[in-house]
Amino acid sequence: MRLSALKNKLISDKTLVSIALVTALSACTSTGDKLVDNVANSDMANVDASQQLTSSDYSKKSGGVAPIRQHGLIMQYADLHFTVLPDTKSLVVKSKLKLTSAKPTTAVSVDLDRVFQIDRVMVNGSVLPASNYSNPNGELQLNLLSEVSGEFEVQIDYQGKPREAIRAPWDGGFDWKKTKSGEHWIATAVQGEGCDLFWPCIDQPYGEVQNMDIKITVPDNLVAASNGVLMDVSSNNGQKTFHWQTSSLHNTYAIALNIGPYDVLESIYKSVFGNDIPVSFYHLKENTEKSKVLFEEIPPMLDFFETVIGPYPFGNEKMGVAETPHLGMEHQTINAYGNNYRKDEFGYDWLLHHEFAHEWFGNQLTNNNWDHMWLHEGFGSYMQPLYTQYLHGDMAYKAHLFKQRIGLINKFPIVSNKPLAVEEVYNRKVGPGNDIYAKGSLILHSLRELIGDEAFFDATRQLVYGTTKPVPGNFAPRFSDTNEFISIVNNITGENLQWFFDVYIYQAMLPELIMERTEQSLTLRWEIENNRPFPIPLDVSINGKVRTLILDEPKTIEVSRKDVVIVDPLSKVLRHQENIERYKAYLKAQREMKMAEFNKEIKKAEK
Repeated sequence: MRLSALKNKLISDKTLVSIALVTALSACTSTGDKLVDNVANSDMANVDASQQLTSSDYSKKSGGVAPIRQHGLIMQYADLHFTVLPDTKSLVVKSKLKLTSAKPTTAVSVDLDRVFQIDRVMVNGSVLPASNYSNPNGELQLNLLSEVSGEFEVQIDYQGKPREAIRAPWDGGFDWKKTKSGEHWIATAVQGEGCDLFWPCIDQPYGEVQNMDIKITVPDNLVAASNGVLMDVSSNNGQKTFHWQTSSLHNTYAIALNIGPYDVLESIYKSVFGNDIPVSFYHLKENTEKSKVLFEEIPPMLDFFETVIGPYPFGNEKMGVAETPHLGMEHQTINAYGNNYRKDEFGYDWLLHHEFAHEWFGNQLTNNNWDHMWLHEGFGSYMQPLYTQYLHGDMAYKAHLFKQRIGLINKFPIVSNKPLAVEEVYNRKVGPGNDIYAKGSLILHSLRELIGDEAFFDATRQLVYGTTKPVPGNFAPRFSDTNEFISIVNNITGENLQWFFDVYIYQAMLPELIMERTEQSLTLRWEIENNRPFPIPLDVSINGKVRTLILDEPKTIEVSRKDVVIVDPLSKVLRHQENIERYKAYLKAQREMKMAEFNKEIKKAEK
């Protein structure tokens, strides 16, 4: 759910893999100095709007080609203390970062939006002169006084007005809103633009930090909910500081601040695997009764994910939800929820379920390049029909899938196998756009039908956990991509299914089934982009009797005009269907007609 611009960053495949591996294996337990300052009345807390810079294109991108100063650089630990000043929509921040460089260097950088005024930079406890750092474009470049190799520490103190989201979460930043009662209600949503909109980070999928201390100081009538475990709440001079701590790799864009006049619903979920998982829902006080109803949906959802996929990945922290003024986002252990407590015809809140799915597909499993975002969104979107099947059976499952089928674009491949920024993936003019959601889901449905439930769910668990038999304690967050998933599927099935992914993932057009029927026969053949092989089993029902064909070449079967023939009667194979294309063309024409009528009325009113 992101519409933003791009971030031009790259890392070589070899370096990317090594960084992801080192990050996954690294941990830093130091929490650094306590950072609690009362700056509400600081003369530096208000930045003159006339001097306020805007976010650069670099900062409004996430992923892609990485700057050379970040090659071989990973962030192991971050201590972030945000003082949030709602009345001026500004921040005062103290950050302490523990970084590791794979090579000796004096030139490093982290990503941080240039809208902030840098007050001080320290490296290994020594002040770095202002002449030795610069941030003209959102890449905060540091020229160190002496060479570093291995672990070193950087402290950055900064302040200013962070980018305000125009339409969160599709256009990211800080969402400064007020409740119906007029109280401040604030949330961050930065997936499209990246973590650097409000904290210094390595804005790449592999930039995840092993451990974080997140401290949020707010006016004392507000509550601040964030990632991980709430360690402490302290009060000082009309303010409260909420100290949150993470203990696992966290998605960089999933670090979130949620601030409002919250009440909290809490319980302990008894996991299918025997462990206890804290569950918290930070909701607006005005929605207490509605929130109680939604809160009751969480345990059945956890039952579903734990039995069908595997253990909730972050049970040692929490399963958290925060009510937000925007629609939602998969913020790790504190999912953003803004669906106004709606339910659909399948009887549950799809938004809550979809964002929750990302704890497995996005947070536990993270793509190592945004080009493979379908592993987040395709699996995340398939979980809703799968949950519908779990609750209501096959009719509801197929109905849910058919709703997804209507919106496919099929203009660009799901995966291009090159480093991409988030916007290059989500912008349908240059990338797959929403196909990573619905088309990804339907591809997974066809894969499941092809290889069977046992192989499909084993492959899914192997992808998510690195093992087909996950239990709490025997896995950690991991990075992956489409190529590894294909290898997993091939290893588990004992077959080479590259052809399946070549047709569905690496090219845009769906396979089209050409059917030619006469009085005596039916001839079937596939028409495939680039004439790729597509030996998928195809069921054909003739008067209720089903036979299965492999159309490695055109096949003709005898039928009479009186025979009832249904091709693919159980809708196993995702393919081009002319009836759907005609319906989409009809909807497009209706939209264009309404827009023309609207424009006509506008011109008439102007006269």
